[in-house]
Amino acid sequence: MKAKDFYNVAVYLRLSRDDASDSGSAESNSIRSQRDMIRSYLRGQDDMEIYDIYVDDGWSGANFDRPAFKRMMEDIEAGHIDCVIVKDLSRFGRDYIEAGRLIQKTFPAFSVRFIALNDNFDSLTADFNEKTLVLPVKNFVNDAYCSDISQKVRSHQQVKRERGDFIGAFAVYGYRKDPHNSNRLLIDAYAAGIVKKIFAWKIAGLSNLAIAKKLEGMGILSPLEYKKSQGEKFSTGFFTHVKAQWSAVAVKRILTNELYTGMMVQGKNEKVSHKVKCSVEKPREEWVRVRDTHEAIVSTEDFQIVQKLLEVDTRASAGKAGCHMFTGFLYCGDCGEPMIRRVNRYKGVDKVYFICPARNKGLGCTRHSIPEEELKHLVLTGLQQQLALFLDKSYVLRQIEKIEIPFDEVAVFDREIQKLYQEQEKYVSLHTGMYEDLRRGIITKEDFRDFWQIYEMQYQAAADAIRRQKEAMYNLCKASVAAGENLKKLKSTLEISELNRDILVTFISRILVYEDKRVFLEFRAKDMFAQIRMRADVFESKENILVMAPGGREVS
Repeated sequence: MKAKDFYNVAVYLRLSRDDASDSGSAESNSIRSQRDMIRSYLRGQDDMEIYDIYVDDGWSGANFDRPAFKRMMEDIEAGHIDCVIVKDLSRFGRDYIEAGRLIQKTFPAFSVRFIALNDNFDSLTADFNEKTLVLPVKNFVNDAYCSDISQKVRSHQQVKRERGDFIGAFAVYGYRKDPHNSNRLLIDAYAAGIVKKIFAWKIAGLSNLAIAKKLEGMGILSPLEYKKSQGEKFSTGFFTHVKAQWSAVAVKRILTNELYTGMMVQGKNEKVSHKVKCSVEKPREEWVRVRDTHEAIVSTEDFQIVQKLLEVDTRASAGKAGCHMFTGFLYCGDCGEPMIRRVNRYKGVDKVYFICPARNKGLGCTRHSIPEEELKHLVLTGLQQQLALFLDKSYVLRQIEKIEIPFDEVAVFDREIQKLYQEQEKYVSLHTGMYEDLRRGIITKEDFRDFWQIYEMQYQAAADAIRRQKEAMYNLCKASVAAGENLKKLKSTLEISELNRDILVTFISRILVYEDKRVFLEFRAKDMFAQIRMRADVFESKENILVMAPGGREVS
């Protein structure tokens, strides 16, 4: 490259967020120091003048997809610049392949001189060794540094995920970050109330679109607009209007987010590498899930009910706000197809009935027609009979207030856990003692390695056992609490004489209708019925009675 009489200089400055130590200031101190250093150098150069200063403050050097850098390249291609000056090669970029291509091929092609002050590199005066050996090595070191930092950040984030710390940039709708601990979520009372309404409306039979329209009609801000109203600089690619609106998709994102049950779910996506911005979705079994990290907005039971409802079509009929009572519950007992609702109008009177659609599809089944009122009567009768068979009404109503966590059973788990902790401490002590035995020559290095592996395996086995015991203890406590909640619902069920969707959602899993109008009810709470009756027998000191857990109840 031949020297020119005069150079129009591009001053390029860059600092990544990870490198910044004073992110609260308008401009990073490092950016100012880079600018001052380059200006000091230029004051001693009579043949150079600054054309423009290009600043990427808060941008990673892992790639060259940076706004100021792109603008500089456009000016180079337009012929406005013939010299680029940076503080050092790491400020230019840490991708050694792309950095090498730009410095050794692209810049020379446009007759652009490149200077890195701290690295004492000037493409005009650099010899063969500097260009082919020193420069690639320095770029490679910078790239390796970026890769190492990326790996450390990933490892640190994984540790925080497994610990149950929230590491997202923004709290999900319904929560806010703890002002004293950004890794902890607190309830946002207003937004949490909206989330509860959304789940309640879904259970009541509204479709996702109907819920979205209801929210818009009530003037409730969408999650994005609500965050903006709270002063958060939140952006997303999920909206297409000037003002983000509620949509069926937005409602579904809330209804399928397990975080509302108190379960922290993170690590769903992973970046391909530190050089590529795009992320890939990880398999569900690799997600990091930690329970009880924050206060729940909806119960686990309601969340599971909603997931079941989302599997079926809950679109409302024309002019209706919600779906009919039996949506998602009614199936043909012979072919298993979901039954459909039909309305016949005769002399101004509507007659509603349900049929199996398989016959119309030519799949060989029959109509299985059953009037809606008859179906309601059969289902309500079957439910009441089931409760009468497996629960003593007066006794249950007395015991509802007495449901509590079985502390005796919990104590058994706790004692086992303490024993396992003691076993772990024993292996830690053996580990420690092995160093002294090795130093004194009591055991060889080979023995040390063998015993170390054995003790490590035993320690890990104890750790796994502790985890399983804690899981079982948690499920025991949770089951008792859930039983109490279900019994409260059961109390209201026993006191009513009319069927409604809330009762169906709470207690019924499926309703099977056969050709001869036999109706078979599959109960969601069938295991609870048997467990409560067994506990009732123990509390009342009655004779042991064998009670079979009902798989269903057939009525006709």
